[in-house]
Amino acid sequence: MSSKMHLLQMFLHTSMTHTLMGWADPIDQQLDGLEDYSYWQKLALTLERGRFDGAFFADSPATHGVYKESVVPSVEWGVIWPNHDPMPLVAVMTAATKHLGLGVTMSTNGTSPYLATRRISTLNYLSKGRVGWNIVSGFSQAEHLACGLGQQIEHDERYNMADEFMEVCYLLWNSVPTSAILRNKKTLRFADPDQVKRVDFKGKYFQCKAVTPTLPSPYGHPVLFQAGSSGRGMQFAMKHAEVIFAIQNHVEGMKKTMVQLKAEAQKYGASDPKVIFALQPIVRSTELEARHRMEELIERIPLEANLARMSGVFGLDLSKFDPDKPLTDSANSQGSRGLMAAAMTNEKGESVTLREVAKKWALGPAIPLIVGTPEQVASEIERIWRETGCHGFNLSPTTNPDSVEDLVNHVIPILQKRGVFRTEYEASTFRENLMA
Repeated sequence: MSSKMHLLQMFLHTSMTHTLMGWADPIDQQLDGLEDYSYWQKLALTLERGRFDGAFFADSPATHGVYKESVVPSVEWGVIWPNHDPMPLVAVMTAATKHLGLGVTMSTNGTSPYLATRRISTLNYLSKGRVGWNIVSGFSQAEHLACGLGQQIEHDERYNMADEFMEVCYLLWNSVPTSAILRNKKTLRFADPDQVKRVDFKGKYFQCKAVTPTLPSPYGHPVLFQAGSSGRGMQFAMKHAEVIFAIQNHVEGMKKTMVQLKAEAQKYGASDPKVIFALQPIVRSTELEARHRMEELIERIPLEANLARMSGVFGLDLSKFDPDKPLTDSANSQGSRGLMAAAMTNEKGESVTLREVAKKWALGPAIPLIVGTPEQVASEIERIWRETGCHGFNLSPTTNPDSVEDLVNHVIPILQKRGVFRTEYEASTFRENLMA
């Protein structure tokens, strides 16, 4: 556990982040922001003013169509549709800032390791080391079908594919030392080809025969995040992740995850993992106003919209389940087993009904709400940080940009005054700030 917590702010490049129907709220501006670079740049500048480690883009690259075997509910209610690419936002947000890191989710499905490395390394090079890659194996059936895989790939097989994918990425990242780049204008030699290794890889899932497409960076490869919380996902994290992003819907689940991850690290001889958990604050001047705001947001959300998202995430058509009976057995799910397991019980370990899960998922998928005044929200964030021993938090907004502004203007100063959050950046790169 570091002496100060680390904070990221989560976004999706769609009409909302996690709060369903957030686009319909009178004060939300994200729908208009889909056609405006300056909207995202202003958010980045606000986060940098608040000394956040970075912005973090989750991604759902294809529209869920598991619920009732149709995309109609997702399209009708705007459930993570449209699916705009977050990569361009990484460029414009780093261009507008000097210290803020940008973490972006990119799946190992639907693209080659060569093209993935080219995209993410180019952004990291341009930003002088301020980019991170959240590596996901892609749990969504919609993604697999959209990307031409023909069917949803079995859960553990996805991670086997992702392991080999990363093997190619490392070969590309390590194939050109900085000493190979001469840039000699007198001799006209740009590089020393004797120092450049050509990658020639042929595996079970991927092949690559190429010279790495980007210049070697003095900042190394992008910061590597990983978000899998199943057993196989944890194994993948121990092998690749510098920071683990985890979602648990209560503190007891967070503690259990920390124990599991530390045990997994010991098994592989790795150091204790740096874990970032998701939280969703709702801040108002009084607790009553904050709770009223929470209920206002929840009441707007149709049950069908909720079930459409959950079905896509779990890989199960929840229209076939009784909403007033407990959710059980995630073993047959080919979707996100970690998120489904987190949803199945409450803090006491008791089973909960599908309807209860849906209400908790209305504002964010299995993300704990922190509702109250700035002082109450700051105190709860600090309590969870100390109690779990985690590295910090990835904060999900309800509506934007007000959620970000509320945090930066009212909550961050309290955390800074208590000495648990930075007042100035420690360094200029994403990795150095996150690891400080």
